[in-house]
Amino acid sequence: MRNQFLFAVSALVFAAVLPALPPQKTARAELNNAKGEKIGSATLREDKEGVSIELNVSQLPPGAHALHIHAVGKCDPPGFQTAGPHFNPEGKKHGTKNPEGSHAGDLPNFEVGADGRAKVSAVAAHVTLGEGSNSLFHPEGTALVIHEKPDDYMTDPAGNAGARIACGVVQK
Repeated sequence: MRNQFLFAVSALVFAAVLPALPPQKTARAELNNAKGEKIGSATLREDKEGVSIELNVSQLPPGAHALHIHAVGKCDPPGFQTAGPHFNPEGKKHGTKNPEGSHAGDLPNFEVGADGRAKVSAVAAHVTLGEGSNSLFHPEGTALVIHEKPDDYMTDPAGNAGARIACGVVQK
């Protein structure tokens, strides 16, 4: 009987607290290659560290590639130049190794396996899915872009990462 009472009290407390918890902010992006074919997707979740990005892609060349958040939510193939430069609302230089960096959209390189697939977890510490100047939902939107080569984490403006080979608009 005592266990039932404790269970009932616990359930009531949980029910009272649950509505008070803010909903987790999430976003997604469907990535396409230069031919316009879907090659993967990303899920973005805001947490205490910034925005966590879970990327699952295929049909990419094996090896290291750069991943960046770009400043415009537009992905016109084949070169994806419509995605604009890196997302950089604070006007910093490019790269985590640059003493004047880094862009809010600078993310770690990732490795694609021999089968053309990669599962990537990254954190964008200087962006938000909420309001403000660092929001990925500013009026022009943003996009996730994969480059043909790895980022050198230093060279402005894009880390010598080469051509843009995949792109996906970040959406709510």
